[in-house]
Amino acid sequence: MASAPQATLPLFYNDLMPLNSRDHGTWRSRTVDRAKWVGEQHAIPLTVDEFNQAQRYFPIVFSAGDNPVPLALMGLNENVNVYFDGDGQLIEDVYVPAYVRRYPFLLARLEPNSDTMSLCFDPSTDVVGQFEDGQALFENDQPTEHTKNLLQFCENFEEAGARTQAFMAELLKHDLLMDGEVGIQRTETPDQPFIYRGFKIVNQDKLKELRGDQLRKWVENGLLPLIYAHLASVDMMRIIFAKQSAQGKGPGALAVAPQAA
Repeated sequence: MASAPQATLPLFYNDLMPLNSRDHGTWRSRTVDRAKWVGEQHAIPLTVDEFNQAQRYFPIVFSAGDNPVPLALMGLNENVNVYFDGDGQLIEDVYVPAYVRRYPFLLARLEPNSDTMSLCFDPSTDVVGQFEDGQALFENDQPTEHTKNLLQFCENFEEAGARTQAFMAELLKHDLLMDGEVGIQRTETPDQPFIYRGFKIVNQDKLKELRGDQLRKWVENGLLPLIYAHLASVDMMRIIFAKQSAQGKGPGALAVAPQAA
């Protein structure tokens, strides 16, 4: 249900091109009111910096596999998103993860052995190009204030990503992740609960067994509140299920369709 993206390019990105004044000196970046790239995506990568806001809207789980990452679930089934429609228009006012807002830009290493990261973008998008509208990316061969802000946002995202990796390393070090399973019953079909698996959650029993000094350390460095934010958010899965059923999406909607006809 929630596997980490395995493609060479990150989720959403079809290609990557370094942004530079020589090739893109007259290009502009458009402001859009919809994110077409997220319309049918049910699981979005999340950084720990976002847990506090995201927990109010999404279940926060961890992807399956050897290198789990935090994910905000916008739907419980593939291609189901209860907060964006198919065109990427927000259906209701919710927190939009930074991963979504970053696209089509990101920082990438152009040379595998180099620590230098360059601002890149996905050239397949219609957000960046030679438009008459939008904000200029360069002026007199120099980055505009808009481009500097884009770079700063991507740098902040990378820093949050590093904190997220440190958080995940702690969870794995103490073997706190376990396979998750949530069963959701509908009153229309009480004997046929919908079972969701394929993700990981924190094992609360193992969490209780940790030594007091370790827990104090996590309180001091902010890791323990992140764990509790994750645990509290898991109950949101039932709300997401109800939303997708009400929108006619997912297996729950299919199950009650014959009775509604």
